[in-house]
Amino acid sequence: MIVFEGGLKRGPSPEDTYYDEVDIKPYLKTGNNTIAVLTCFFGKEGFSHKNSGYAGLLFDAQSDNVNILSDNTWEATVYDAYGTAEKDVPNYRLPESAISFDGRKDMGQWYAVSYSKHFPAAKILDAKAENSIYGKLVKRPIPLFKYSKLTKYLSKEYNAEQRTLRCKLPYDAQVTPYLKVRAKAGKVIDMRTDCFDKPGEKSVRGEYITRDGVQEYESLGWMNGNWVEYTVPEGVEVLDVKYRESGYDTEIAGSFECDDPFWNELWKRSARTLYVNMRDTYFDCPDRERAQWWGDMVNDIHENFYVLTPSSWKLIEKGMHELMNWQKPDGVIYSPIPAGNWTKELPCQMLMSVGLYGFYSQYYYSGDKSFIDPFYPRIRKYLHEVWKIDDDGFAKERKGGWSWADWGTNIDLGLITAEWYYMALKAEQRFAEILGKEGDEKDLLAMLERMEQNFDKKYWKGTSYRSDGYKGEDDDRAQALAVVSGLAKPDKYPALLEIFKTNHYASPLLEMYVQEALFKMGKGEEALKRARQQYSNMMSFKDETTVFEFWDYKGYGGTNHAWASSMTVILGRNVCGIKPTSPGFKTFDIAPNLCGLKWVNTSLVTKYGKIELRLKENAGSLKLKVTVPEGTTADVKWKGRTKRLTAGKHSFTM
Repeated sequence: MIVFEGGLKRGPSPEDTYYDEVDIKPYLKTGNNTIAVLTCFFGKEGFSHKNSGYAGLLFDAQSDNVNILSDNTWEATVYDAYGTAEKDVPNYRLPESAISFDGRKDMGQWYAVSYSKHFPAAKILDAKAENSIYGKLVKRPIPLFKYSKLTKYLSKEYNAEQRTLRCKLPYDAQVTPYLKVRAKAGKVIDMRTDCFDKPGEKSVRGEYITRDGVQEYESLGWMNGNWVEYTVPEGVEVLDVKYRESGYDTEIAGSFECDDPFWNELWKRSARTLYVNMRDTYFDCPDRERAQWWGDMVNDIHENFYVLTPSSWKLIEKGMHELMNWQKPDGVIYSPIPAGNWTKELPCQMLMSVGLYGFYSQYYYSGDKSFIDPFYPRIRKYLHEVWKIDDDGFAKERKGGWSWADWGTNIDLGLITAEWYYMALKAEQRFAEILGKEGDEKDLLAMLERMEQNFDKKYWKGTSYRSDGYKGEDDDRAQALAVVSGLAKPDKYPALLEIFKTNHYASPLLEMYVQEALFKMGKGEEALKRARQQYSNMMSFKDETTVFEFWDYKGYGGTNHAWASSMTVILGRNVCGIKPTSPGFKTFDIAPNLCGLKWVNTSLVTKYGKIELRLKENAGSLKLKVTVPEGTTADVKWKGRTKRLTAGKHSFTM
């Protein structure tokens, strides 16, 4: 096996197709060789895939002595053992199906050199049809997925009444389940996880139909969960069950540990959640949707840098290119994309994506500015042709395709829109400065200054910020965005603090910005007090290894949602105080605010290497052990003092 699963879901743009490049040289042997490929055609649209309408294979291997092309020298057939399970089908968002395999039609080792049977000659698409089907071919911009060996489950539980074998995984993971059974022909074995319909709508599952005798099968459509459940009909003897874990080729290389077990467990679950929500794209959840919602992606950008190795950055970059390549002719951008059955813009999410916390943060934390030049005119088209401003210089509220700003109640959409637009223009202004576009930058600075001068006049109502048409309770999200954007000045902080103490309307998506706001206001202990209140309910689910879509789970909404993983960022960036002060962490601050914690150990990986930090506070003094990567400089800040560190390992007290 060279590639267990290749072929990214289709959609670098609405017309184009990804291809994989694989080095097969190490696998070729003197004499006869067989190159065998099992392909899968989804045959339908989804929130993460644009259907071409045709199943097909492109193969191109050329060198001085070799010329292997996907022509009619290949043999090809439909593998009739594979089918689509008719019951409990996935919801309409997923392009994947519930895969069924009929063991009675198993073709055996059809891929082996020794296989003596032949298939018909492959059918060739003519050039015109091929061009219209596949569009431009774009090289896969992310690494091939990684896979474990077949692995034993941690434990197994058999329910004789329901005839189910429930097998425990070490954590919520992407897996392909395996079985070995002795059976008579025609028995149907169902394979699904505990996350099959936990979000309230069905995900994928597997189905195997037995033949006579001893047989093995691995269901190749990945599914996720903490448990795999096999439904074993009467007359089937289970000889063995295992699983194969798979996922994006990155590592959870960041770390966080402190003297409070609550934060340790929350960090661990959050990191696991982030990882399970990445594969072809980042997605909101690995079960119901697998869709690249860009509101979620903005949080993922920040989580990426505090949790994963740099190979993960390529998945963010892929998503950025897709977002801009799917831009409509009128300038509108929208997500999730790639998609074949979704075209609606969520205006606030799109402002998040191109703004300070979105594209700009990806540049600043990675140090890679290669996307800025090609994206800049497309961002300008969206911000200045799609959006209109009012007499005070603020963006006029737009419905778009779906005027969604967050889950929950008491959402001041007008104010939130104005704040996200301000931060989008702020990012555009910084991009203009990087590109040397002095005219654009001058105009943008004037627009920003106008908003800064008019913000309090337009939105401050004495005890909170509110838009004129808003009638609900004070929106904690909107107050937070006022702080993190810099539009709210320190004289407003005491009033805003009272709102953050009492009003908890933000979902896990926007709680990150409330936390950021409280730390910016110098109220770190209040931030962690609030976060503990918010997360305590989901953390009380002891069997879960991930964080949720909502603050609670009541039979709806998923128990695995990457937007809830943002405390990895708050703990790393605000509690430990590690944040870049120049692109790519070339220089960075360590400005801890332990908020009552006695000690903290943490690490994260930058383009220059790993930053490691051990902190212990005692009677007002801080003992530190710091590893500063080669080529970087750190400023340690504590109680008004600064100590500059060059590359190397340092141990000292402040």
